[in-house]
Formats: sequence, structure tokens, C-alpha cells
Amino acid sequence: MSVDDKLKLVPTRPGVYLMKDAAARVIYVGKAAALRSRVRQYFQDSGHLESPRIRHLMSKIADFEVIACENEVEALILETNLIKRHRPIYNVRMADDKAFPYVKITHEPFPKILMTRRVVRDGAHYFGPYPYHEPKLVRRTIRTIRKLFKLRSCNIEITRDLPRPCLDYYIGQCTAPCVSWGADEAAYAEQVRHAAQFLEGKAASLLDELRHEMTRAAEAMEFERAAQLRDQISAMEAIYEKQRIATIGQEDRDVMSLAHAGSLACVQAFFIRAGRLSGQEHFILEGGSGASSAEILGEFVKQFYQDIPAIPPEVVLQEPVEDADLVATWLSERRGSRVQVVVPQRGDRRRLVEMAAENAALFLQHERARRAGLEGAAIKELQEILALETPPFRIEAYDISNFQSGESVGSMVVFEGGRPLKRDYRRFKMKSTEGPNDYAMLQEMLRRRFALGREEQERLDRDEPVKVKWSVLPDLVLIDGGRGQLNAAREVLFEYNHMIPAVGLAKQEELVVTVANPDPIALPRDSHSLQLLQRIRDEAHRFANAYHRKLRERRVVFSVLDEIQGIGEKRKRDLIRHFGSVRAIRQAPVEQIAAVVGPKTAEKVAAYLREHPDVRYKDEAVH
Repeated sequence: MSVDDKLKLVPTRPGVYLMKDAAARVIYVGKAAALRSRVRQYFQDSGHLESPRIRHLMSKIADFEVIACENEVEALILETNLIKRHRPIYNVRMADDKAFPYVKITHEPFPKILMTRRVVRDGAHYFGPYPYHEPKLVRRTIRTIRKLFKLRSCNIEITRDLPRPCLDYYIGQCTAPCVSWGADEAAYAEQVRHAAQFLEGKAASLLDELRHEMTRAAEAMEFERAAQLRDQISAMEAIYEKQRIATIGQEDRDVMSLAHAGSLACVQAFFIRAGRLSGQEHFILEGGSGASSAEILGEFVKQFYQDIPAIPPEVVLQEPVEDADLVATWLSERRGSRVQVVVPQRGDRRRLVEMAAENAALFLQHERARRAGLEGAAIKELQEILALETPPFRIEAYDISNFQSGESVGSMVVFEGGRPLKRDYRRFKMKSTEGPNDYAMLQEMLRRRFALGREEQERLDRDEPVKVKWSVLPDLVLIDGGRGQLNAAREVLFEYNHMIPAVGLAKQEELVVTVANPDPIALPRDSHSLQLLQRIRDEAHRFANAYHRKLRERRVVFSVLDEIQGIGEKRKRDLIRHFGSVRAIRQAPVEQIAAVVGPKTAEKVAAYLREHPDVRYKDEAVH
């Protein structure tokens, strides 16, 4: 059937249309209140259209398909599903199909709490979404809930006939509903209700309720119960005060703003519950070339809320979007009560929109820079040669500088997107390895690096104010050396349970040593990937040697001053800066030394240098 014949059969009802190219691939999905008039527009003369994007799309259409729906809301839902399934190149679409983490309280007589990325209609309560890249935040939330409200996380069937509870009960993480003397169904349901209130952002009302309950328990002389409630209230208040007040009042709302450049766009979302910022996330969208910011933002809102179970009563957007009323109707149906889609012009909400827009612009700038690096030939080649699942955006290289002068040091340099990230360079002075053992020194350096990373991550998990230095892990570890050095590094990675790819670059032959291939890989000398590895390896070597040289020079300069008791690093540094050398200090009067370090210390320095003359200079010897 020809396209003209098919056009005559298109219904006038609401629905969705799929445009296809000559290879029968779906290149665009759209919805319409009246399918016939909308679809026919794509097969008319496109010269009058102002949008280059639509003109280009019309030039590629070879066929189409339509699906009639009962109403526009149904068409909107179907359109979103089809975009997600086909990912057409002319549609705005999320760069990655994120499965967000949620906190789930199961639907059963004694519910358990757990993390999930799959939301289903099973009667359970889902709380979220939490940031896609931070599942540890969800686990930390679950630990907090278990500590505060003692919900179970085990998978055993609760029959209340176990002889004894597990360790969770004894460490205060559960009320032992599995044993006959533990919490019964009613008491446990109350724990679940409190936990749900807290997760919903209703901590203030819950705290009031618990304070009244504590007072009643104390008046009834149930002092143990009152003490338990007191501790629970204190813990909740500490957590509650950490949250940042986002708005005035107790509203629930999502705030979304967009930054747009070329085919890429970034949406920043703030999730506000009970007037407090409970989470935030950014989303990268593709296919936005030629589309307006309003079009991109509208498409994002439809795709985002398709699978989100918890929809707030208000969605705040940066600017008006197409079909805003229709989107509000759809969201209201999903929520079960009215949802407003608003564009604030002033006040509290407008400030939040502007803050989100600033964040979106920063994330978009970073993503564009990252993609520019990832699109380089060297990164692509590395991914293919090493058979990596993702491009090695962050590469950490390690080298040892071990001369006979006694100072053994190591270096860690970092490249991101093929470029050096000097603020993340680190250097190590060997502490526990004795003798010229390159393998042991490499392992000591790696153990210290990953131990610091683990310690920093644990502090971050405890919400401590920590400047991130070590917890960012690499996509690839590069070792200066061959099979032996690589195996030594892999032992440490295994110890710390890091599944990070690692390779070695052997000197002289410049062979790439990998784990998967028993034979080294000889890359062409003009290979972009080899040149990148060489540049990173050479930078690690330079950084290690520079540190080694600095320590050697420092040891020569300070070797005599190090022996003087009471002279610290600062005073030694001040003396050398002022006089230039130990020889000049020997020749200086006590009064000049005192001007730098004070009279008492100057007497110590002068006395020590008189008692320990440098025999290389006879004129300085004291007879």
C-alpha cells in the first residue's frame, strides 16, 4: 500500500504516530489530538517550515504507522513508552535509561526494608527516587531507619517460633518479631508507620508524636520505654537538623531546570519533601539539536514521570512546556489527586528554579568536556584493545623511584579524558618496605591509596564533612612495568575487592601487558592509544623522580640541622631560606641566627655547629 493510500485511512482520533526511514527504522515518535491532520503535515511541502530540525526529519520519512488511542492522556503515555523502546534519533531522549534506587518497605505481616531499582505494583511502599549514582546513600538511609525504628531486613519467613533471635536484635537493629516474645504484629506495624512517616519527610510531626509518647511513658513510670524513646528522639533530631531547609513551609514539590547546547541538554531536578531538600539528580538528554528548551523540558517531564511511583502535588518548571495541562492531568491520574505544573516568576520557588538552572549549566559543561575527551581516538582505541565495558575516562598511573641514595618514593598521576588532572596527583614516601623491592613498594603504595579511599568513603557514608581526595576510583590502573608488577598490583586490587582493569606498560619494548592476554600486546608506534599510555607513564615517572630529587636535596641540605634537638621543619626551612646554605649558617654570628630563630635556638645551632665542624672546609674547623 502506498503512503497516499495509507494517509486516507488514518483516523481522526487521538493517538500516536511512528515515522520510519527507508530502512524501516523508527526515527520519530509523536502524539496528536487528531491523527489524520497531524500525520498529513509530514508529507506536505516543508519549505514553509522555519524549523531545520523538522525539515530534515521530513526529508527522511519513507513510511509511517499510527496507533489510535481513547484520549490524549493515553496517547501521551504510549508516546513516552515508544520513545523509550525505540530511542528514535529525532526525539529528545534520556542519554541513559536510569533505574533509580528506592527504599522499599515490603507488603507482608512483618514488612522488611530493602533497596530496589524495580518498582512494581505489589502493595509495597516505595520511597525515592534517590540519586542514580549513589546507591550507598540508599543503604545509608536504610541503616539509619533500622537504627531508629528497628525494621528487619532478613529474608526469613516470620512464624514467631524460632528459639532465639539473630544478632540484629542484640545490636539494637531489630525488635525480633521472629520469636514468640518479640514484637507482635501490632507493635511492629507501629514501627513501620513511624519509619514511613520519617521517609515521607514528616519528621516534625513524628517527633511531636514521639515526645508525647515519651511523656506518657514517664508518667506511667515506664522508665525503660521512656529512655528508649528519648534516645530515638535525640537520634532523629540530629539527623533532621542536618537537612537543609529548601523553602518556607511544608510543601512537597519537584523543581526542574534545563541547560541546552547543541544536541545535548541537562536537566537538574530538586526533590523537596516537607519543605526540605531530600534529594537531587541531573539528567543528560540527547537528540535536542534544533529543539527549543521548552520542547526538551516537556519531553523530559513525560519520560521522567513514566515510572516514578511517588509524584508530588506540585511540579515546578523553569519555563512553560507544551501540553502542560495535559501533563498535569496525566500526573493527577497517576497520583490520585491534583497535581499542578507551575512556572514561578518570583519568590521562593523562582530562586530554586534559578539555582537548579545554574547546576544544570555546570553539569552540562562538565559532560561536554568529558565527551570531548571520550570521543578522542586514544580513549576509543584503549577501550577496544583492552575490551573494556566502558571508556577509561579516569586513568591512574603508578611508578616507583628507588635509587641507592636511600630515599624510595612512589607517584600516582591521574588523567581524565586524556588530559592530566594535576590536582589529583599524589606522592608516597615508602614507610614499611625495606630494601630495593619494587613489587613490595608498589603494593605498599597501592594499599595506602585504596585504604585512604575506603576510609574517606566510610566517612562520607557517615555524612561527615570531608573534602573528597581519595574516594574517586579509576576506570583503569596503569603500572609502569611488566607482568610481575601487574600481578603485584592485581593482588592489592583483589584485597580491596576492586574490579578495576589494570595494565602494565613495559619499558624499552613498550609492550602492553594485560591480564586476559598471556602474550604482551605490541601496539603500532603511531597508535593513539600507545601514545596516550606512554604520556601517562612518562608523567608518573617524571612526578616520582621530581619528588625523589626533592627529598635527596632536602636530605643533603638538612642532614646537619636534622641532628639539632629542638629544631623543627619550619625553623630549618627559615634558616636555609635566610642564609642559603649550612656553610653560611656556620659562618654567621649568633646575633644574625637569632634574628631568624630567636636567641635560645640560635645558641643551640651555633654550639652544635662548633662541636661538629665540616672537615671539608679547613678554614671553618675550630682548633
